[in-house]
Amino acid sequence: MNASLPLQAKDYKSSIKPVWCPGCGHYAVFNALTKALAHLGLAREEVALISGIGCSSRLPAYLNTYGFHGIHGRALPLASGLKAARPELTVVAAGGDGDGFSIGGNHFLHACRRNMDLTYIVMDNEVYGMTKGQASPTTAPEWTQSKLTPHGTGIPRFRPAAIALAAGAGFIARGFSGKPADLAKLLVEAIKYKGFAFVHVLSPCRTFRPEQKGWKEQVHSGDPELHDPLQVTNCIQSDDGLTLGVLYRHPMSVWQPILQHPGSLEQIE
Repeated sequence: MNASLPLQAKDYKSSIKPVWCPGCGHYAVFNALTKALAHLGLAREEVALISGIGCSSRLPAYLNTYGFHGIHGRALPLASGLKAARPELTVVAAGGDGDGFSIGGNHFLHACRRNMDLTYIVMDNEVYGMTKGQASPTTAPEWTQSKLTPHGTGIPRFRPAAIALAAGAGFIARGFSGKPADLAKLLVEAIKYKGFAFVHVLSPCRTFRPEQKGWKEQVHSGDPELHDPLQVTNCIQSDDGLTLGVLYRHPMSVWQPILQHPGSLEQIE
């Protein structure tokens, strides 16, 4: 390939072919991410994708960039450590609803409030797909299709956007794998944002949650992008979880450790 030519989306894909189930929404998320990287014109050696465990966390193997497939729930601390050590890199963390909101829930909270300059993509299918269909933190309490919870969980679902806002995130967006062009644009905006950008992606599991194909008719655009925390709190609290777009964007001071002398940390603007 001629090094002088701009990279295309296909140039960010490795030779390893994805092995997700046919119809899985993660294929579209993968394609949207490569399109976003191409749009931003990032060199492959400038990008690092960090993941945890789960179907979605296979992503680093499929990208021709730096990548690290970590352990369950630990994508964000790994990504934060990398960003601290190599601030010049574009760092993206990726995972699923179980990885990010259950075992990784505490890391999610503190990544929001710490506000390092990285992007977190969570592919949410409201189920543990890789381990055969158990209810996840975002599963509706009345869902009864799992053998482990045949009467439903009876527990209110985790609300990612509301939690992210309460924890201090400055960029919160929601996309849908069934609208890949719109999702690619959201990912561009998230990566360009200076600070912690959270992108909640509705990504149907056709194997264990076939009813999610109905999301295509249910998702909808929301109100114009909001910048005031009080206004967005009211919108998110009354939201049905299917509103797409940038839900909240607010400039904030980015936290990045700077080694001036041993033990010295400071905040940068």
